[in-house]
Amino acid sequence: MNSKFFDLKKEKQDRMINAALKIFALRGYRHASTDDIVKEAAISKGLLFHYFGSKLGVYSFVYDYSVRFLNLEMRSAVDPNEKDLFEVMKQTEFARMHAMRAYPYMQQFLDRALSEDVSEALLAIEEKRGALEEVSEGICSQIDYTQLPPRIDGEKLRKMLQYAMKGLMAERFRNAAFQPDMLYKEMCDYLDTMKGIVYGSAATYSS
Repeated sequence: MNSKFFDLKKEKQDRMINAALKIFALRGYRHASTDDIVKEAAISKGLLFHYFGSKLGVYSFVYDYSVRFLNLEMRSAVDPNEKDLFEVMKQTEFARMHAMRAYPYMQQFLDRALSEDVSEALLAIEEKRGALEEVSEGICSQIDYTQLPPRIDGEKLRKMLQYAMKGLMAERFRNAAFQPDMLYKEMCDYLDTMKGIVYGSAATYSS
């Protein structure tokens, strides 16, 4: 990538990044085209190739940018001393929603990248995927599952909650109703409801 990309005005940088994130998120690497990206970004194809060289160059850049940006948000939002599963998940989703205020398709793009089957795309992001997984694993490792009722499998509960959060986000995008602040509130409501069920069920078992 041409480092002079960062000399562009921030609005233009973000327009190009968001265009690439959206097209790759919705169509995947194989079916995304630079024609679609430049149309979405309202720039010339020559400008895109001047800064990124190729479709693979664009893909590699926006993946690296997304990983760095989201990891920074996670480190800023998640308290390393917090051990409660539900609070850690709230802080994690807050970081994700904060990132998506500026880059709405960032998480969808990262999720889509996990299922890519084009070898050149996979090779381009292989090393960077490890950096994203490392931060996620670090956050998960700080959760103290012994705080949960003894009958609850903490790992399974965490995965179930993660699937629910992803499902909510996907539903909002399908309905063209994605608004980060509203979605975060809805996520917190679901997490609070589940927390009440988990600890309520513990009270039932102990009575």
